[in-house]
Amino acid sequence: MANNVNVTKKAQFDNKGFLVTVTRKPGVYQMFDGDGKVLYIGKAKNLHNRLSSYFRASGTNTKTLALVQRIASIEVTITRNEIEALVLEQGLIKSQHPPYNVMLKDDKGYPYIFLSSKATFPRLTLHRGSKRQKGQYFGPFPNASSVRESLNFLHKTFRIRSCEDSVFRNRSRPCLQYQIQRCTAPCVNLINKEDYQTDVRHAQMFLNGTSDEVLSELADQMEQASRQLAFEKAARLRDQIKDLRRLQAEQIAESGGGDVDVLGVASANGIGCVHILFIRQGRILGSRSYFPAERLGLSSAGLLSAFIPQFYLSNQRQPPRQILVAHEMEDVMVIQQALSANANKEIVISHKLRGTRARWIEMAQQAAKHNLHSRAATQQKLQSRFENLQKLLHLAELPERIECFDISHSSGEATVASCVVFDVEGAVKSDYRRFNIEGIQAGDDFAAMAQALKRRYSRLCSGEGQFPNLLLIDGGKGQVHQAVDCLNELGVIGVQIIGVAKGSSRKAGFETLHLVAKQRELVLESDSPGLHLIQQVRDEAHRFAITGHRQRRDKKRRESPLETIAGVGPARRRALLRHFGGLQEIRRASVNDLATVEGVSHKLAEAVYSELHNG
Repeated sequence: MANNVNVTKKAQFDNKGFLVTVTRKPGVYQMFDGDGKVLYIGKAKNLHNRLSSYFRASGTNTKTLALVQRIASIEVTITRNEIEALVLEQGLIKSQHPPYNVMLKDDKGYPYIFLSSKATFPRLTLHRGSKRQKGQYFGPFPNASSVRESLNFLHKTFRIRSCEDSVFRNRSRPCLQYQIQRCTAPCVNLINKEDYQTDVRHAQMFLNGTSDEVLSELADQMEQASRQLAFEKAARLRDQIKDLRRLQAEQIAESGGGDVDVLGVASANGIGCVHILFIRQGRILGSRSYFPAERLGLSSAGLLSAFIPQFYLSNQRQPPRQILVAHEMEDVMVIQQALSANANKEIVISHKLRGTRARWIEMAQQAAKHNLHSRAATQQKLQSRFENLQKLLHLAELPERIECFDISHSSGEATVASCVVFDVEGAVKSDYRRFNIEGIQAGDDFAAMAQALKRRYSRLCSGEGQFPNLLLIDGGKGQVHQAVDCLNELGVIGVQIIGVAKGSSRKAGFETLHLVAKQRELVLESDSPGLHLIQQVRDEAHRFAITGHRQRRDKKRRESPLETIAGVGPARRRALLRHFGGLQEIRRASVNDLATVEGVSHKLAEAVYSELHNG
């Protein structure tokens, strides 16, 4: 990438003077408004021709004209070829989030199959979130059910452990997974390292799509075990082969095999939907609809051209070798080459299809149209709820952004506060936040609410996010006063605060609203659309809070108290558990009893006793 051409912002953009200076080489262009904020980022094989098309006297749709009227300056970056321009474009879109580009939400929530690499006996399990742990990640999968289906087969066939490392290190006898033949109990050495690693390697090969090689190896091992008269081992290998053969037969009967992503697309009234069928080893693992935000009224083919690079390049998603699309795209060759270079394998995008693949496209198209219609109906309903709430609360403007806070705990244990965000399009899950509450008296909901609000709005004041128009507090006057004090302390103005208190019956439809600005209470009719919106947001805040609380509580309860004691490593923990049979017996043991365990000195026994009785 070489030259940068920058046009200084002017009161009215001089497109004729600008176009004279623009090269005909490939590159990326960025359009800015009068405040210097990026409006749109695009790429072109010929920058001059592409930018000239925005300023034609006729033939430009109204949405593009609205963009052009806001342009105050344009910057271009010249690249060596169109493929390089495409990659640069996707990087800039992901970092700058221009409002007129097709935008996808981040997919950190997608599930993967994770195979750990730290331990001698790796674990195989479902994983969501950032990939911080060392190991192999297979996926992403379209949903958790498809991951669980695959894991169920893998655990049944290869019997690789799924338990947490903390549980594995502290086992003294096999668990239920061993009893139902879903694990070989490496925690208590009922399988040696070499045999376990063989099972892990076969699971890796299966997940990488080489099940034929797995079958060949298993057949050889079965014959060898039979010759050595190891009939129990041979029977287990026979069962693995049978399970793999059955799965292969199901795949062939369903589709004839292949790893494919199938993309259907539909658009209407400024809303677009791309529906993807995820097909691996000939099986439809699942599907998912995406509703990319776009403001230029793109055609179906144009929407695909914008969607595919961002979906695979910006999110670093590994594409299959074949992608099937419903429409022919003008820049399909450039996209193919960019995807192939990024994935280090040849990627083919096809649209002329027959037989099974044509039926897949038809399925994806029908799903895209149906889901688009449902989305439009839902948005219309949500819009009417916002408008009704505005009317009921006598607000000067539509409350375009609502935040709601809730607190969850079990008798003061593992207190978690949630913050959920809604706008006129629905839940904005990327802006959701949870707060682990620390340093307060157990069960003090007022202090918990105050801490969560202060942490949230201190960050917003520092420019981390966007302030809401309406702040809902799930609770009565006490929680509402915490919100008022917090916002006053931080100097936040323009945010309407409403407390949502349950009625005496604690049933939906009988809520009392505490209106801080008007210093009065309001009880809405149970069939009010505005009340339904408040209930929807409040219920989502409650769900998000209680989910976070349960995760935090269960994680704490899964941790062994022995793990926090200095000097007690995995070997000594296992020795203690083997000697006494469990944590309860260790708690009952005296210092002298603890000191009789191999590897535990009298000083360490005192530390263990003190930690378990005074910690």
